[in-house]
Amino acid sequence: MPAAAAIKVMVVDDQASMRAMIRRALQDFGFKDVRDKPGAVEALGAVRSDRVHLIISDLNMPEMDGLQFLEEVRKDAVIGKTVFIMLTGSSDREIVQKAAALGVNNYLVKPFAPAALKEKIERIFGELT
Repeated sequence: MPAAAAIKVMVVDDQASMRAMIRRALQDFGFKDVRDKPGAVEALGAVRSDRVHLIISDLNMPEMDGLQFLEEVRKDAVIGKTVFIMLTGSSDREIVQKAAALGVNNYLVKPFAPAALKEKIERIFGELT
């Protein structure tokens, strides 16, 4: 059982309100090191220079979408194994299948309750303490 406080998280979403909501939920679960970026390009640079254990990324973003971001993370020898949870406003099978093919660890359809986010994280890391 990992301590949530030991897991570093990067939240990537172009909507400030969504980043704030996710940050608050993560802090409520006990996460201490929560970073966020409004776009995948900035986030990619940030996680390459200061690694995290978990990336929670929106799908629909300008410049680089979540699928492109996931693909770039997976191609990188250093950060390629980082846990990646995709957030999407759509449960479109094709998008879910593309994300799975690219190696997403889990996905969550927006809007979602904080408990659903916690459950997705715990499916990967085990029960949080």
